[in-house]
Amino acid sequence: MTDPRVARLLKERIGLDAESIGEVVIGRAVRQRSAKVAGGDVERYWACLQASAEEVQALIEAVIVPETWFFRYPESFAALAQLAGRRVLELAGSRPLRLLSLPCSSGEEPYSMVMALLDAGLAPSTFEVDALDVSRSVLERAALERAALGRYGRNSFRGTDLGFRDRYFAGAEGEQQLCEAVRAKVQFRVGNLLSPTLLAGEAPYDYVFCRNLLIYFDRPTQERVVDVLRRLAREDGVLFIGPAEASLLSRQGLRPLGVAQSFAFPLDGEAAPVRPSLAPPAPRPAPVPPPRASTPNVPAPRPRYPKPEAPPVEPAAARLAEIARLADSGQAAEARGLCEALLAEQGPNAEAFYWLGLLSDAQGQGAQAQGYYRKALYLQPDHQECLLHLAALLAAQGDLEGARRLQERAARGVKRNA
Repeated sequence: MTDPRVARLLKERIGLDAESIGEVVIGRAVRQRSAKVAGGDVERYWACLQASAEEVQALIEAVIVPETWFFRYPESFAALAQLAGRRVLELAGSRPLRLLSLPCSSGEEPYSMVMALLDAGLAPSTFEVDALDVSRSVLERAALERAALGRYGRNSFRGTDLGFRDRYFAGAEGEQQLCEAVRAKVQFRVGNLLSPTLLAGEAPYDYVFCRNLLIYFDRPTQERVVDVLRRLAREDGVLFIGPAEASLLSRQGLRPLGVAQSFAFPLDGEAAPVRPSLAPPAPRPAPVPPPRASTPNVPAPRPRYPKPEAPPVEPAAARLAEIARLADSGQAAEARGLCEALLAEQGPNAEAFYWLGLLSDAQGQGAQAQGYYRKALYLQPDHQECLLHLAALLAAQGDLEGARRLQERAARGVKRNA
């Protein structure tokens, strides 16, 4: 069982809901750190935590194991590229775009933001990226320090579209070194999202990425964090969040951008929709000569929905793409009707059940949403987004143990696909 003193400490310092992440994870981290600095004596270790801010930070880093890779949720970066390209034209050089990634972990997300914008044709002078994380330690090399070095192993490169690696990295298969042109665009900082002075005095950001963090907080802390994100962003800014967190922003009155799986929420509710049929602009030459000149350039990460020139898709896939478009543009009734028609005509379909779950969830119909999510998982047990959305729903209903089990299933699926 987790020491309640440690649980309270984590809640006070970083707003972590101990039950959401699991007693096993926290207990393992405490045992590891206690063995290292206190010979395994729990009371001595607690005294150490009371006396050493560095050890508290080391414990936080041991508890929060970052799981990330380059261009995770590629639709988010495709949407970012189009939004940023449009806004740069509107600004006409009056100021650079400002982007924020938090928590930035080991740097894959903010560096992906930079690569997406460079591939979209934006000049380096037209944007700047800040990356923030709570991670800091004098005892071990911190995640922020690793990110600043720009060296990554194979686990950071997943999926089939790895053209960015040829354009921006050099090195052997085991370790890749990010080019200086990308590294120079990211400023890494240490900061606590719950600190009232976080980035005080800084200009607000056009685009803020805060993904897969809210799921670890209880409801009051989630709402507090969303308030902080609103403060950090411009009034016409856009928040990018994780798939299991979309329902929280919807409940606060925000409407998603009209791009399936981008998990982007304009704060003013009036951002012109990004056309889902458009691929990101063709990548321009990298700012430095690519280290693998013999390898042809591969298009930048792009949405999974079909492009106009793509071969005809199967009827079910075409309908699901239309369902996603309708749902993300706020046409819930129309999206629901298409889902029900698809199921009636073609039988059980995991994606159709998943979308019905999302639509029900967004409308506050928790019991109905849970039923649809479970039907989707019966047909496709490793459906990542469905697992995370159902976990968030169960956590909101107070079933923290059930939510934890679903999160663990989702994490195992990610590792199997790595």
